[in-house]
Amino acid sequence: MPGEHHRSQHTGWLRAAVLGANDGILSTASLVLGVAAAHGTHANIVVAGVAGLVAGAMSMAAGEYVSVHSQADTEEADLMREREELAADNKGEHKELASIYVSRGLDAALAKKVAEQLMAHDALEAHARDELGITTRQQARPIQAALASAASFAVGAGLPLVVAAVGPEASLIYLVSGTSLVFLALLGGVAAHVGGARVVTGAMRVTFWGALAMAITAGVGALFGTAV
Repeated sequence: MPGEHHRSQHTGWLRAAVLGANDGILSTASLVLGVAAAHGTHANIVVAGVAGLVAGAMSMAAGEYVSVHSQADTEEADLMREREELAADNKGEHKELASIYVSRGLDAALAKKVAEQLMAHDALEAHARDELGITTRQQARPIQAALASAASFAVGAGLPLVVAAVGPEASLIYLVSGTSLVFLALLGGVAAHVGGARVVTGAMRVTFWGALAMAITAGVGALFGTAV
């Protein structure tokens, strides 16, 4: 029905937002814990966290832009080829589209009529959607993806960084690790809820891997700190 919303419509922005925020929390918290476990000063810990936030946000933006731009280039190449095929063999493209509808359950006569009407309206759009699987809603947008990833990473990274900046140095490791696990659990729960999955499962999954990553990083920091 018009105006009806489905959870699958959220998958694009949800994936980028959750990935960016999760990476921001986890990488910055791990970096802060590693420096703290290596007996770095409070100032060193904060500087490392800020550097991690900036570097991570830029890395996420660049990586997402390159990845999504490659997808956009592939989609554009497919659309260009489809334009050429429509110009060279329009009748054959009618048959091809009709055969797609037959494979989806329409009888041949109805499939032919649907193909004719859709191609009369917008032939390229019909083939892009039903042959190539490319729609306006799902089409790759590199700049939008890069900005969303950078912003979500920065927001996520800012959470443990603020805790590290205002927390007392003596209990920094416990404060950062504890609050970061809470942040990760909330993020996993929200993502699961929006996506229609079990909230507890989503929260536990993200929390477990976050705890493991932070523990390993803190262990490495403590090892090198002791060695030095």
